[in-house]
Amino acid sequence: MTTSTRLPFHNDSNLLRLSAAMQRAQQKAQQALAAAAEKEAHTPAPFIVPGINETARAIPNYIARSAIFAPVRRGWRAMHDDTVFLQGTNILLKGSGKQLTEDHADIWMHAMYLQTTALLGEAPTINRADFLRGMGRPTGGSQYDWLHEGMKDLARFTLCIEARRKNGTVKYSYGNHPSARVLAMIGGFDYDERTGSYTIYADPRWAQIFSNREYALVDWPKRLQMRHDLSKSLQRLIGTSADTQQKYSLEILKERAQYTGRLRDFRVTLERSLAELEALEVIAEPRIEAATRGHEQAVWTRLDR
Repeated sequence: MTTSTRLPFHNDSNLLRLSAAMQRAQQKAQQALAAAAEKEAHTPAPFIVPGINETARAIPNYIARSAIFAPVRRGWRAMHDDTVFLQGTNILLKGSGKQLTEDHADIWMHAMYLQTTALLGEAPTINRADFLRGMGRPTGGSQYDWLHEGMKDLARFTLCIEARRKNGTVKYSYGNHPSARVLAMIGGFDYDERTGSYTIYADPRWAQIFSNREYALVDWPKRLQMRHDLSKSLQRLIGTSADTQQKYSLEILKERAQYTGRLRDFRVTLERSLAELEALEVIAEPRIEAATRGHEQAVWTRLDR
């Protein structure tokens, strides 16, 4: 008859060694995940916007629907400090900086278009005269000054934006929490006086905001023909909805345009811009009609590009 002695596996030394091994494995796994996340954060995503080309520019729907860009009168621009520009079940959009105009919208949309023409991970460099020509502008001293001031305004204007999916989960969130930095309209730019060129740096996070076709396409040649800033503003708004028939209350359009005068004066300006959009075949059959409780609404038919 033989006997055997069972050595106790669960003694203190074995437990300590096992615990230490598990901790080392866990630390290595965490380090690997952290390294992968760091690599992903610094790997530039392709800035691809389907539909954008020489005759079309793009602007994210949330930006286009808001008053981030507005047809404000010359010389009057409010200073914003975490101002809420758009708020709803699925979106919170706040901005800080000097009020941006439709001129700024032109510069920004053209700069984003140029970003799509650059190689992956590179910043586009363009001669400032070519930049102006791309926006239908003449070249000259005053225009160069106008462009430079506009670029500085865009670089200084920052957004806090959080978008959620229909199920309530966060799609993206920039600047709305202490751990997430704010998003600049333009991440920055360098001007080379020797060559007269700008190098434009767009924050790579804009690629996510443009993703899933959540943007409006803007007919660029028609926009360059527009004489009225409110027409440009409405063109951006029209593009955010695929609905053929579109209706907006005059109060909402007035607020979005940052118009501080009387509603009846805004109505005159609105009618003029609707007529211009009709002449350019952006919309058809525009009219202002009575809505509920004595309010008025603007109605039009969106035409395909």
